[in-house]
Amino acid sequence: MEKVKKKAKIWLCIGIALMLLSAIVVSSVQTSGGTVTMKELSFMTDSGYQMSAYLFVPDTATAENPAPAIVTSHGYLNNKEMTDANFVELSRRGFVVLTIDQPDHGDSDVDENFFIMQPDGVYQGVLALSRMPFVDVERIGITGHSMGGWSTNAAINTDNAAEEQLIAAALIHCNDPMVTDDSGNYANIYGTRDVGVIAVQYDEFFHQWTDENGVLRQAPYYMDSPTAQAFLYFGNDPTGLEKREAYTYYTETIDGEEVTHVIYRPDVIHPWSHFSAKSETCVIDFFTQALGAPNPIDSSNQVWQWKEAFNLVGLAGLVIFICSFGILMVFTPVFSSLRAAEPVQPVKVTDNKGKLWFWLSLAAGALYGSVSYLPMVTWGNSMSVAQVESMGLGLWSTGCGVFAILSMLAFYYGYGKKHGMDLTALGVKMPAKKLGLSILLGLIIAVMAYVCVFAADYFFYADFRIWTLAIKAFEAPILKYLPSGLLFITFYVASSVATNCFNYNDIGGKSWVNTIIVAFFTCLPAIVLPAIQYGTYFSQKHMMWAQGAGSAGNPPMYVLWLFPIILILFFSTVINRVVYKATKNPYITGVTNAIIVSIITITNTCTTVI
Repeated sequence: MEKVKKKAKIWLCIGIALMLLSAIVVSSVQTSGGTVTMKELSFMTDSGYQMSAYLFVPDTATAENPAPAIVTSHGYLNNKEMTDANFVELSRRGFVVLTIDQPDHGDSDVDENFFIMQPDGVYQGVLALSRMPFVDVERIGITGHSMGGWSTNAAINTDNAAEEQLIAAALIHCNDPMVTDDSGNYANIYGTRDVGVIAVQYDEFFHQWTDENGVLRQAPYYMDSPTAQAFLYFGNDPTGLEKREAYTYYTETIDGEEVTHVIYRPDVIHPWSHFSAKSETCVIDFFTQALGAPNPIDSSNQVWQWKEAFNLVGLAGLVIFICSFGILMVFTPVFSSLRAAEPVQPVKVTDNKGKLWFWLSLAAGALYGSVSYLPMVTWGNSMSVAQVESMGLGLWSTGCGVFAILSMLAFYYGYGKKHGMDLTALGVKMPAKKLGLSILLGLIIAVMAYVCVFAADYFFYADFRIWTLAIKAFEAPILKYLPSGLLFITFYVASSVATNCFNYNDIGGKSWVNTIIVAFFTCLPAIVLPAIQYGTYFSQKHMMWAQGAGSAGNPPMYVLWLFPIILILFFSTVINRVVYKATKNPYITGVTNAIIVSIITITNTCTTVI
């Protein structure tokens, strides 16, 4: 075991080095090599709630030389870090950028009424920018993705009613523009502002309309819709007018000013538009045209991908840290009783019946997870709870955990017990004191993992993420919602027991091949449902599970939640296996993974007071 300890020390250093490298590069990219000052703000809005935001101020923006400024907003169930492509690319082009945590998201205040605070977020960001001496108040722009697009439209309405209009340009990202007034008549709601719409071709939630034959058309057909055409005709009824096209800047003189409207159509899906160079090109081009970039750089020149790449490097470093730290802890006096005498070896499967049990149990678990997902998540989202996403995913995880336990019992009594399977020798059964130590160590590993996360945030404003999977720092009050997040514990503990005590064998040949097989089947439900949904969408131009198409809840939203879960399930399985080899203890990382996934879930969603 000394060899195991030595290797764990080396890997621990590698994990820490990768996290440090990640944080340094991320900081350099998002500050444009130190030419942009980045600050985290928490301020009281005029509406009376506390808002969290990042502020990016280029060195060229001063009181003597004020710069154009832009408020950027994330969408529902996200946070300010999700708009990193926007704040990196716009700030390096000389724009002051304020990227906000919408109310009920991230570190901003939680309120009782979602529909009052949510639309207000972008406009409160505008007010904050307008009071900064280095901001050109004649050139303030706004943009928001999805729910942030809703807040962008709401900001226009609020600005229209204000004594002094502050918003010069608006880019609505993955949401629909306003083309009618309160009476339903066509109208130019945006006035003399330049306005753009990023209407992605495969949006799951917006850009839908019913044609003259009563057929519901989804986003691929958006340019034929009255909404798109009325927007490009500046709020005029488009009936009988020549069809206008995407990517064309249409201009019209309104109140003596030349105004531009444009629709962009990147061929991506709704959540990928956060992560798309095509969409970011549209953002850059629009604001360069509408507000004028103090530091013009061609829109094809983008560096935010380096930030994302090194966020991923940090995430890999964190996974390595969790494994190696957990192994090293069992070499300490307190936890030495949790250490295996020798590295655990795979069990040999000597007959075809054993192989059949292995494959059928994996397939049955994947099938149950796939079939139960939408009903369980829909049920959770129908409940009156503060975090419906956490509840829905937690209930599904609990169901999968119970199914895994039943599957293990069936295997044990149907095959394992008859073939000499020893639950104590495998680590399934253990004394209460050892189990308590296992739980304690699992908790310590999770805490230390988040110590690394908070250190990266404190010193570098960095976190560890890839696309919609984010392990980020958080404010302490969010932990009050951890009990609902702990619905995950049944699954992650059961998964670790199944992975190691029941499915760690010589099927697949090499040990790492067996690990990949088990990890693949564990995350298979999270692969299958999006594959069906988007395979149908791309090939037939309609979704398999569409919102309101005879379905309860919001199936498109629930399906896209699975994207980060693919990586979570795969790598949690790998973590389980790596630590088990040194401990013959499935409960340590079962607890660690349950806590970390619970915190990931409650810190990357919307919270409302019930």
